[in-house]
Amino acid sequence: MKNPPAQPSQLITKEFAKELNLNYNKKKTRSTTAKTTQKEDANAIWYSLEELENYIHYIKTKGTEDGYAVDGIRFYFGVYPDDKKHGEKAGLTTLFLVPTGKKTQTNTTTAKIQTFALVEEETPSDIQSLSPMNYGNIGRPPSLVY
Repeated sequence: MKNPPAQPSQLITKEFAKELNLNYNKKKTRSTTAKTTQKEDANAIWYSLEELENYIHYIKTKGTEDGYAVDGIRFYFGVYPDDKKHGEKAGLTTLFLVPTGKKTQTNTTTAKIQTFALVEEETPSDIQSLSPMNYGNIGRPPSLVY
């Protein structure tokens, strides 16, 4: 391999990942949602590489068209409505992805003024014009343990 990828700075140890997963499972077990639904809740969500790559391509392309510099993805936890139209997922945990970024400037004069005015870096915000991604495969039953 000529150019191996750089090691991401956000890597954690397998032991710490296991601790995070165990803490989540313990907390979810104590939650009232888990007790009232009588269903085993999701404790892991899986997306294929192809789905993730397609989503990244979609948000970069559509984001540029909408005037954004897409710079990341925020992961949100959610719970499906307790409604039979959601089938086996009703009342259970989900994880959905939302693109983040900043509005790009098209007017160079405005851009220069704003660049001068903005001394500190803005934090990325959710891009509301792009669709979030959901419907990964849930890790149940049985629960997956990292």
